[in-house]
Amino acid sequence: MKPTELLKEEHVDIKTMLKVLAKIGQELERGEETNPNYLDTVLEFIKLFADKCHHGKEEDLLFPAMVKAGIPKERGPIGVMLEEHGWGRDFVNGMRESAGKYKQGDRLAAPKFVENARNYVKLLNQHIDKEDNILYAMADMHLDEKKQAELLAGFAKIEEERLGAGKHEELHEMLRHLVSVYLK
Repeated sequence: MKPTELLKEEHVDIKTMLKVLAKIGQELERGEETNPNYLDTVLEFIKLFADKCHHGKEEDLLFPAMVKAGIPKERGPIGVMLEEHGWGRDFVNGMRESAGKYKQGDRLAAPKFVENARNYVKLLNQHIDKEDNILYAMADMHLDEKKQAELLAGFAKIEEERLGAGKHEELHEMLRHLVSVYLK
């Protein structure tokens, strides 16, 4: 398996969580009550799986390897991806702040959560499309088999160090539960 194939598999899970997040946003927008614990669950998945683990693999290993192979960082696709990661973190911080207020009973925080969620979903769907269809193809063309094997080993190490034993499975169980609630 290539490192880019692994990252694409992770994108499938992230996109599924984006669908859940969109449904939660629709629920809140209609003025319906949402289980505040589900907001925490979605944000935990995004923080740990999407950002800490997935984006960590890209930012710490894949992108530097691509730069070393000659793909420009500044004014190139890697720079754009890094900028979008930053924007995504800003939207997540906005959701986290709003979710905290919502959890404390402030229902006026819901529109701010919805706004950040909508922006995050839109950004990440476009971002994933660019990575899957452009950036990862560039990586596959420029990185030899040895480098790709090193990246896979590094990805496993990141997952172990940043998530810990069993956390990946726990996050997938959280995702399955939210899918059963929101995407039936």
